[in-house]
Amino acid sequence: MPAELIKIYPENPDERKIRQVVECLRGGGVIIYPTDTVYGLGCDIYNSRAVEKVARIKGVKPQKNNFSFICYDLSHIADYARVGNVTFKVMKKVLPGPFTFILDATNNVPKLLNTNKKTVGIRVPDHSIPRCIVKELGNPIVTTSIKDDDEIIEYSTDPELIYEKFMHQVDIVIDGGYGGNIGSTIVMANTDHLEVIREGLGDSSLIL
Repeated sequence: MPAELIKIYPENPDERKIRQVVECLRGGGVIIYPTDTVYGLGCDIYNSRAVEKVARIKGVKPQKNNFSFICYDLSHIADYARVGNVTFKVMKKVLPGPFTFILDATNNVPKLLNTNKKTVGIRVPDHSIPRCIVKELGNPIVTTSIKDDDEIIEYSTDPELIYEKFMHQVDIVIDGGYGGNIGSTIVMANTDHLEVIREGLGDSSLIL
């Protein structure tokens, strides 16, 4: 059965549609959704089969994934990552925003993602749709960009083209309008010496 294409307006997300997406996630569904950077592919972090499906779609082995978590805010971050005081102050300053912070993972993360990685990426996007989803869900969702890592492809910006490409691989595609084609700025923050390891949409001068 093909995925459902759901139109949600970022300015005032329809609560009924947000609940529909959350029910899909709770049932092990995989969704594609807009963020403040590019469109993302994700699922509930607590559903291991869904995480494996995301890895298959992405074309990576689950154990070697570089998935990040989308959080509503920083209130429950200690459940998933260890954050130093300096890093926390910086995160409070720039989030919500187009940054991914790579932090030391707590013991919860390897179990959730079936990975041997010791770090986890944390995102709090400046976009109402994914934040409303995780707030309603009650925990983060896995996120990974659907943009090709080697070249910018048209599917990363137009939700209808994204739907055509992924309609038989995911359960819901959220049309939140055209997406961007620049990823988040990635900050290595597993010590209190912060290092920008990929320049993206986020202004790195706010970090350093």
